[in-house]
Amino acid sequence: MDPVLLGEILSLLMFFSIIGVLMLGFPVAFSLAGTSLFFGTLGYFLGVFDPSNLSSLAPRYMGIMLNEVLVAVPLFIFMGMMLERSGIAEQLLITMGRLFGALRGGLGLSVIVVGALLAASTGIIGATVVTMGLLSLPAMMRAGYDTKLATGVICASGTLGQIIPPSTVLIFMGDMLSGVNAQVQMAKGNFAPTPVSVGDLFAGAFIPGLILIGVYMSWMIYKAIREPESCPALEVTAEEKARLFRDVLVTLLPPLLLIVAVLGSILTGVATPTESASVGAVGAMLLAAIRSKLTYQNLRQVMTATANTTTMIFIILLGASVFSLVFRMMGGEELVSDFLNSLPGGKLGAIIFVMLLMFVLGFILDTFEIIFIVIPITAPVLLMMDVHPVWLGVMVAVNLQTSFLTPPFGFALFYLRGVAPSTVRTSDIYRGVLPFVGLQLFVIGLLVAFPGLVTWLPNLIYGS
Repeated sequence: MDPVLLGEILSLLMFFSIIGVLMLGFPVAFSLAGTSLFFGTLGYFLGVFDPSNLSSLAPRYMGIMLNEVLVAVPLFIFMGMMLERSGIAEQLLITMGRLFGALRGGLGLSVIVVGALLAASTGIIGATVVTMGLLSLPAMMRAGYDTKLATGVICASGTLGQIIPPSTVLIFMGDMLSGVNAQVQMAKGNFAPTPVSVGDLFAGAFIPGLILIGVYMSWMIYKAIREPESCPALEVTAEEKARLFRDVLVTLLPPLLLIVAVLGSILTGVATPTESASVGAVGAMLLAAIRSKLTYQNLRQVMTATANTTTMIFIILLGASVFSLVFRMMGGEELVSDFLNSLPGGKLGAIIFVMLLMFVLGFILDTFEIIFIVIPITAPVLLMMDVHPVWLGVMVAVNLQTSFLTPPFGFALFYLRGVAPSTVRTSDIYRGVLPFVGLQLFVIGLLVAFPGLVTWLPNLIYGS
């Protein structure tokens, strides 16, 4: 058999084997690296893979660990964990519930608003869904909300941290697309390309994030008008109304100031994402101290949780580096390039296929697993087709937000199932998120039809 064809077949088999191994529940990082090394060894004996290529892994690992941009990841995780411990989420939910509760659908609107605020200040999806499930779901059930609507809006609002900055997914996407775009532009003969930064992706995701919030709120308003019995109003006492303004001011002002300090400094170019993340981490500690939550025990728990989460993400990244290296060296990159270029519809056809592939993988894989596997092998081809890198990154982020909601392995569904009362059936949660998955797909369609929704703000701020 032709060695080139054999290498391409092996790379394709490796891709599907990794997906199969991950579906069996094996640890992600070790599955990526172990399966890739197995196929690399098989390729060596078949004469289609040179093991000396693995010598480039060490400098690649060092480059990842020394990358100053990625230092923002543990800092933002720390900020989110600390804010979650400070009780801000609980106070926001209670106050927003009083503010909107007197309206039909008001509790649902308050969940969306709080989800957006927590996304912009913490970005910890699991903690957000669990907190809103513990506090808002019982209140919505007592108010007579339809179970499917209540669980759906909680899960969907809790996943806004995927797209609304500061998002760890956008940080990794920015770093990956920066390197890929530089290589592609050099291959095209452009030796001074405009760099792609994490700030570009944060700016690009800002308007789509607001659109997604607006679409969620429009759905709740629609349900309140057409099916008022599914989301009745909540009784708010005169005493609660009297102190509502003060409660809203006291509750909203601290997280809003932190959001402005963190995101504003990045979008205006005053600080890099890493510098801004450090400001956010210190600000979160100050808010916790103000609320008397900055204890030694809480600090230790937050630091331990941050270390565990960061280690998990970076080990997955290192395993993905082995996969991308073996896949590329066995000819997989050429196979993907030929396939995407042969699809009907040209660039649009290739984009639709990649987005559809990621959407389907979201049913069975985690977000980080998907971007570390798919982006290195598809982004070079799409960027070679003149797809805007910032638009591509934001599209992927919005698309993969659905992976938290799609059964059977949507993590937001598991988080809510773990804290929901036994009267809430799992089937109700699954059925409840389906309209919101449809709304997310609608937003993806908008971004395809109007790419300026993503690229306008980065062009305005950075001229990129």
